[in-house]
Amino acid sequence: MKVAVAGGTGLLGRLVVQALSEMGDQPIVLARSHGVDLTTGRGVAAALVGCDAVVDATNITAIRRRTAVRFFESVTRHLLGEAQGAGVAHVVTVSIVGVDSVDYGYFLGKRRQEQLLATGLVPWTLLRATQFHEFAGQVVARGGLGPVVAVPEMLSQPVAAAEAARCLARLVHDGPQGMAFPIAGPQRLAMADMVRGYLRATGQRRIVVPFRFPGRVGAAMATAGLVPDEPFQRGETTFDTYLSGLAIDPQTARSVR
Repeated sequence: MKVAVAGGTGLLGRLVVQALSEMGDQPIVLARSHGVDLTTGRGVAAALVGCDAVVDATNITAIRRRTAVRFFESVTRHLLGEAQGAGVAHVVTVSIVGVDSVDYGYFLGKRRQEQLLATGLVPWTLLRATQFHEFAGQVVARGGLGPVVAVPEMLSQPVAAAEAARCLARLVHDGPQGMAFPIAGPQRLAMADMVRGYLRATGQRRIVVPFRFPGRVGAAMATAGLVPDEPFQRGETTFDTYLSGLAIDPQTARSVR
């Protein structure tokens, strides 16, 4: 199959490209570095010619509601519109467990993405995933202030990005199914503990200071708002296994979701 991967140069997108290649597919990367701008639509139509399916692994680092909604709405409209015009038979999109119930700025952007996918005219599959193992490093990068790292109170069930990518590649071949069972890792962990483990694995001496977002958002994140109910697809790679890889190759720590 010829499969376009939107966001194919990002952490997840690169792994999706790899998984599709291992399955014998022909992945086509949609990214600015490949002459395609999904926010403006430039180059999208030409890139989708002859594609059988699309995997949407696009992402943005902004957490503000307006920025996230604008990004995902623009990208999704261009991608779905051109996919319909090119006769693409299946769009597979990745989202986040809890996005439909936690009113956090970034999640509201993903929620808008889901709405456009579900009401579009191209047959679709949606996979919600929990935070990737790399998320702990992202929290450190964003929440660090000198020797202190501010960490939100968050219960997570982190999953290996490679396992999520392989799941997306399989879903491409399974055909459109609407909502797929979500994917999560094998264990529930507090984000503060994940960050402490990440700091130890990467040799950083810093103080972790947990904080809670206000209101319902904070309460949902701190309890079970971001972990899946049964049934869900359970990954096998533990967070400790991920950390052991960082201890061997600290460069891996730079990859974030």
